[in-house]
Amino acid sequence: MGLFDKLFQSGKFEIGSPVNGTIVPISYVSDPTFGEEMVGKGVAIQPSDGKFCAPCDGTLIALFPTGHAYCINTTDGAELLIHIGIDTVKLKGEHYKLIAKQGIEVKKGDPIVEVDLESVKAAGYDVITPMVISNHSKFSRIEKMTGAVKVGDTAMVVSK
Repeated sequence: MGLFDKLFQSGKFEIGSPVNGTIVPISYVSDPTFGEEMVGKGVAIQPSDGKFCAPCDGTLIALFPTGHAYCINTTDGAELLIHIGIDTVKLKGEHYKLIAKQGIEVKKGDPIVEVDLESVKAAGYDVITPMVISNHSKFSRIEKMTGAVKVGDTAMVVSK
């Protein structure tokens, strides 16, 4: 990487995928709260397995006891919400196993929650997983990726 590349990249940071799967546009999410980006700008991931991880370094500021959602304050200042499935709070934690504890520092790829996706689907829930930056107005640009990803692969590139 040359000097100019470093200068132009310095104001950007990446947020990885929290799970193996396929990144799709957030508009694919049936819940308008996410699909219409009311709670933040981001992407959705159609997970291919149930191991959900930290998509970046930061502090796990919220981990719902039901396991269906978690929030990370990234080291770059983004407030990130990962919501595993749609309306899955109604499962009251069934099929979700908490691995991490709220309040801890996490590194990209650290396990947070394990989910039995097949059981969640069998219960009638969509497992599409929105990942949004709730304080998106703090940033000048959010570039959203699409396509197949593994945990940690770039999902969004954020410009400060």
